[in-house]
Amino acid sequence: MKVIHSEDVTLEFLTSDMTSIIEVPYFDGGVAAGFPSPASDFESLTISFDKEVFGSSPSTIFCARVSGHSMEGVGIFDGSVIAVDRLLEPSDNKIAVCVINGEFTLKRLKVEKDCIWLMPENESFQPLKITDSDEFEIWGIVTHCLNKF
Repeated sequence: MKVIHSEDVTLEFLTSDMTSIIEVPYFDGGVAAGFPSPASDFESLTISFDKEVFGSSPSTIFCARVSGHSMEGVGIFDGSVIAVDRLLEPSDNKIAVCVINGEFTLKRLKVEKDCIWLMPENESFQPLKITDSDEFEIWGIVTHCLNKF
C-alpha cells in the first residue's frame, strides 16, 4: 500500500494479489435507465474485481451496463456499469434493478402504504406506478456505479 498526502487530499493506493480476485456475472445488454428493456436482450459474461470491493457476499452480486438517461441525476449515466446485490432488502429510496412485465428497468423505489412507484432521477422521465396487473420483481439493489471519464 502506498499513501500520498497533500494539503487537502490523501490518496491511498491499494495493491492486490491475484488470490483476492473474484469473477461476478456481467450483463452487457444494458439495464434500461429510461424506458424498460426486454429481459431477453441479456448475455451473461463475467467481470473481475478485488473481493474487497464488495465485502463479504460477492456471490450475490452481478454487474450490468446501463442504457438510458433516467438516472443521470444520481450520477448513473448511459454506459455506466452498476453493481447490484440480490441479497439486500428492497426498501424506500433505494435504487433497484426491476423487471416489470418482462422488461428490465433501473429506478429509485418509492414505497407507499398501498403501492410502489419507480422513480426516475431525470425530469424528462415520468414515474411509473406498479399496479396489481403488472408482473413485477426486484432483482437487486444498486451498491456501486462505475463511470468512464
